[in-house]
Amino acid sequence: MREGRVVWITGLPGSGKSAIASALKKRRPGMAVLRMDELRRLATPQPTYSEAEREMMYRAMVYAAKTLSGLGHDAAIDATGNLRRWRELARREISRFAEVYLKCPLDIAMRREKKRMKRRGAPAGIYAKAKKGWPVPGISVPYEEPENPELVIETDHTGIRESARLIDGLLRRLAKSRRE
Repeated sequence: MREGRVVWITGLPGSGKSAIASALKKRRPGMAVLRMDELRRLATPQPTYSEAEREMMYRAMVYAAKTLSGLGHDAAIDATGNLRRWRELARREISRFAEVYLKCPLDIAMRREKKRMKRRGAPAGIYAKAKKGWPVPGISVPYEEPENPELVIETDHTGIRESARLIDGLLRRLAKSRRE
């Protein structure tokens, strides 16, 4: 059985991860979308966003993606993954892995996040919470940009459907270039 492909869609809150993951799912109906917001809501209904909690949540996300891949399923991880070590863990554990960085200026991400509806389980008012001391990637805790992502999409210039098309192309190339 071939291993499934896994793509981690990373970027600041408000960069477009969930919208693009949903558009990718429409292009690839059989693909699983692992959403950190949904996992967190189930596993930590009263999240603290502590370093220990984040470590546990991201390790669980990598485990789920690795398990799906091992069963032959393709998956997209829709999660900020603000520290490189979590994305690098996925890269080490999952042989058919690609990282997609949604590059978005902070002011645009903040504007988008402020307007977004509470779809897909994403918490509302993330950036406003930073002013109250919450650990928010890119504001009060670091967001470590990927060093060598397979794909960078500037979401202030590239639309949702086009972004999904680009990721779909990456997945097709990944299928050809890795053990098939």
